[in-house]
Amino acid sequence: MKYVYVLESLNGEHFYVGITDDLRARLAKYNAGEVPHTSKYGPWRMRTYVAFADASLAVAFEKYLKSGSGRAFAKKHF
Repeated sequence: MKYVYVLESLNGEHFYVGITDDLRARLAKYNAGEVPHTSKYGPWRMRTYVAFADASLAVAFEKYLKSGSGRAFAKKHF
């Protein structure tokens, strides 16, 4: 199972979209500061996630959420 997730910083100013096999472990890494790209904006909370049985669909959805129209979609629906 692949998960596409949207994280939100606790102050609500920053969002991050990613993909993983293990949501709990991934969130723990972000909040421990082990991901350099996001460490300065933490701590993080899980805003939402979507589970996919098909890895290629998960990758395509993550890519979409990182696009301009995907960000607008996420802002409106998540």
